[in-house]
Formats: sequence, structure tokens, C-alpha cells
Amino acid sequence: MQGGPLSIVQVAAEAHPFVKVGGLGDVVGALPKALEKLGVRPAILIPAYKSIHHDEFSIRPYDPIPRFDVPMGAGSVIAEIYHTLVPGTGIEVFLVGCANYFFRDGIYDDPLTREGYLDNMERYIFFVKAGLSFLQRLGRRVDIIHCHDSQAALIPGLLQFNHRRDPIFERAGSLFTIHNLAYQGIYPKESLYWAGIDLRHFYYTSPFEFWGKVNFMKAGIQTADLLNTVSETYALEVQSTSEFGHGLEGVLRSRSRDLVGIVNGIDYVDWDPETDPALPAHYSSRDLSGKRICKSELLKQYGLPQEGDQVPLIGMVSRLADQKGLDLIAEAMEELVKCNLKIVFLGRGQQRYQDLLHYFASRHPRKVGTRIDFDNNLAHRIYAGCDMFLMPSRYEPCGLNQLISLRYGTVPIVRATGGLVDTVQDHSIDSGSGTGFRFESYSAGDMMNSIHRGLALYSDPVRWKQMVHRGMSQDWSWEESARNYMHLYERIFLRKHPELALAGP
Repeated sequence: MQGGPLSIVQVAAEAHPFVKVGGLGDVVGALPKALEKLGVRPAILIPAYKSIHHDEFSIRPYDPIPRFDVPMGAGSVIAEIYHTLVPGTGIEVFLVGCANYFFRDGIYDDPLTREGYLDNMERYIFFVKAGLSFLQRLGRRVDIIHCHDSQAALIPGLLQFNHRRDPIFERAGSLFTIHNLAYQGIYPKESLYWAGIDLRHFYYTSPFEFWGKVNFMKAGIQTADLLNTVSETYALEVQSTSEFGHGLEGVLRSRSRDLVGIVNGIDYVDWDPETDPALPAHYSSRDLSGKRICKSELLKQYGLPQEGDQVPLIGMVSRLADQKGLDLIAEAMEELVKCNLKIVFLGRGQQRYQDLLHYFASRHPRKVGTRIDFDNNLAHRIYAGCDMFLMPSRYEPCGLNQLISLRYGTVPIVRATGGLVDTVQDHSIDSGSGTGFRFESYSAGDMMNSIHRGLALYSDPVRWKQMVHRGMSQDWSWEESARNYMHLYERIFLRKHPELALAGP
């Protein structure tokens, strides 16, 4: 690109390894590293949550820019900027600090109530306003602001309505990535007052109006230069019905030409069974002996009896919520425990599912193991130690768990939705192809049919090993995904610089 490498700022509510609640954190943490290899100048902008350990990541106040006021409602709130680098890289990370909004336990939810903080609207309006104000003060050229999910979704609208003539932003483009359309950020219309957006922009069919309220996600969809979801199938699903579009399917269809799907990748440095420090033994597709040790140690950790390769072990690492298919697990559990298998769960979420899994583990202590927790090291051990990985999701924008399980030689059993369709090839008895087992309808019966298919293939060690090798040989690293994001950045850049498009190569 003319004028040096593209300057891309990733703006999100989380980024691994600093803070991670779900797949969003993995994406924002990994994508800039892949982009840097393609010649981009990336940076990351996230909130400075209390849970982020400043000493661990060498985070320090960003002295070139002192504290500054951010207008909020009738008053103002002080913002502080902190700075570090993504470990092992030269990628800058800027953290927006505010004691009133971010120095508290929990990220989105109050740990005491397990509900979203009542002031989340104010918190993330402050974050995006302070972030844009910081970029102004920084004074560097910004080519693309890459906004992730509802917490950053007001940025394209602020650029369009409030910063159109700002010398830093007048030719800056915006990409809005939808990671999960179910979480839209719907608030009273007064949120525009807090955002500093004139209320004359709030009217029926405006980018901000949604059934009498303001919808941050809708605003991002309608005002960003380009949009993407995190898989090709999900990009089609969210335009198809209200089941997937959650009321925004018509808005997304109106921008179908600007909407693409890009499957997420995983960081092959963080997720590598040959080097993973969380594992009791390492292995590769060439030598799977270490996987047996991982299985044995995982069974010990869950207090389940050792039966070697005779009994397959199924794992599930998930938020315990309806979206993730826990209602199917509940319906099928009695049938599940009658099968020749063991199953382990790791996750935290809705209380009824936590209680249910504890109940089944207590009733079937030789077959079911449950840990109600977010334990990253244990998650790594489950991916490595299990024979199969279960993802019966009602919907799944992309999913990273199935990509990790493939990498670790653990065969995924998935519902055919979203990114699970794009990344898991269903096993075919006739051709001997496939990397996992898919089921179409959202039903406990169809899920159990796929589990039975998996158990049948597992009983044939030769064919099972062939499937494991096929899965481990696939490449779901970030390189290809990053190239696809580069295409979007370049499209946006040329829209903002039409004279370069007219000039040709």
C-alpha cells in the first residue's frame, strides 16, 4: 500500500493473553500476530480491567499521553492509558483505564449476581469514546479500525457522524466483525446522549433505532464500511431467519454485498500437542503414544477408572448454556451413560446445568466427571486426553473448540451449524473420508446417532487412527484467515482512497 504498511487498530472488549472470556479474546489476541507477518502494522485497544496483571505483562502507564477527560452525559470521566506489547512481538497494546468502570471483579457480569453489570452501556460507551480520543491524541495515521462485537460497535457510527472531518479519522475505514449476534447491546435511546450522538439520528429505520431502543450491534452493521462474521455458513445463517439473525436478519440482508464470512483460526504456538506445557506427555500425528498417557492422567484427575483403549473418553469444554446444547445433553444423559464410554465436562454457566452435571456425576461416578470451573490448563488436558469432543450447539458462529480438538487428534462430534459445518467434514463409511461426525437437526436423538457412529468407528482401531491422522493433518492456523482479512482491509482502504484505485497498479 502507498505510504507504508497498513495501520490496523483492533478494538475489542477482550484479547488473549491479557483478558479472555470466550472465543473473541482468542481471535483478537491471535489475528494481529498473523497480520504482522503479512506486513501490517497492527495494534490492540482493550479496557484495563482489574483482572489484568500489570506486572505479569509489563503494563505501564503510557506517559506520552497524560490522563484526559471523556465527556459522559452531563459531566466527564477521567481516562488513563496503559501500554505494553503482545508477548514475543512488537505489537503494541493500549489499555483504556477507568476506576469507575473497569476496576471491579468480573468482565461483563457481576460475579455476585451472575448477570450483566447494570452500567454496561456506560462502560463500553466510555471505552469507545476514550479509545477514539486516545487515537486522536496519539496522532498516528489510522487506516482501518477493526471493531469487534457490540462493545465496539458504536465506533463506525461515531466515525461517520462525529469525526467525519477529523484529520486523524477522515480517511480511516472501519471493519465490523460479528462474533456472536445473540449479544447485541440493546439499551434505552438515552445511550446516544451518553455517546454524544445527536438524538436527531434516532428515528425509525435509522442505524441506531431498534424497536424504540438503541441497538449497538445494529449500529455497527449499518455504519461500518464492511462487515464479516466468523464463518461462511454463519454469514448465510444470520441473513436467513430470526433463529440465527435475532431480529437483525433484514438489516444484514440489506448489506449482503458488504458481508463475508471468514473462519477463525487458532494459534498453533499456543495449541500444539508436541510442546504444550499443560500436558503430562507430548505427542504428534507420527507418534500418538503420548496421547494415551494424557488420557490416563485425565482419568486420574477426574477420579474415573482406568480402562485403557477399551473404553473411549468423550470431553466437553463449554459455557454451560442453552446455546451450547446442554439441553440435549440433559435429555440424552440416561441413554448416554448406558453406552460403552466415559465423559468429562468442564465449564461454568447456568445454575441448572451446573446442578444437572453434578447430579449425573454423583449418580454415575465411574462414567461421568464434572468440573464447574474455567480452568485453562485442564481444558488443554481434555483436548489432549479425550478420544472424542462433543459440541452439540444450537448455533455456533465459528467455534474454536472443534479446531483445537482436530489439532490434538480428538475427533469432534458436532451439530451441523455455523462454523462447525465449515470446519468438520462428516465421516463417510463408503469413502472412508471425514474428520468428525455431524448431525443436522437439533435433537437429542440425532446427537446420540452421531455418538453411536463415533463409538462404532472407535471399535475399529485402524480406521479410527486414519480419522485421527486426517484431522491432525488439517491446517486451521491463522495464516489463511489473516490473508482473507487483508483482502477486506484493502477493499476498505481503496474505498477511502479512490484515487489509488483509479491509478491502478
